[in-house]
Amino acid sequence: MTNIYIYILVAGIVSTIIRVLPVTVFRKPIKSRFVKSFLYYVPYVTLAVMTFPAIIDATQNKIAGILALICGTVAAWFNQSLFRVAIICCVVVFAVEIILV
Repeated sequence: MTNIYIYILVAGIVSTIIRVLPVTVFRKPIKSRFVKSFLYYVPYVTLAVMTFPAIIDATQNKIAGILALICGTVAAWFNQSLFRVAIICCVVVFAVEIILV
């Protein structure tokens, strides 16, 4: 039972460090193009890493998830709205799972 308090303490310390460290380290504006570019894309990469496995595993058939991912990527590439991309992916999964069942 005491281990849970240690885990909560460590999680709180790590969370605090993650929030406080950028404020203390970066006092001046960042001028490096590389660092600016890196920081700009971090949220997108994080979202992609968390979402990608769920796209394939959320369907009953992995083929349906893979095809929906491909169709959604193509639709997004052609500047479709997020709503349209989601609808396209849902329709693809629905159709593929009806065909394969």
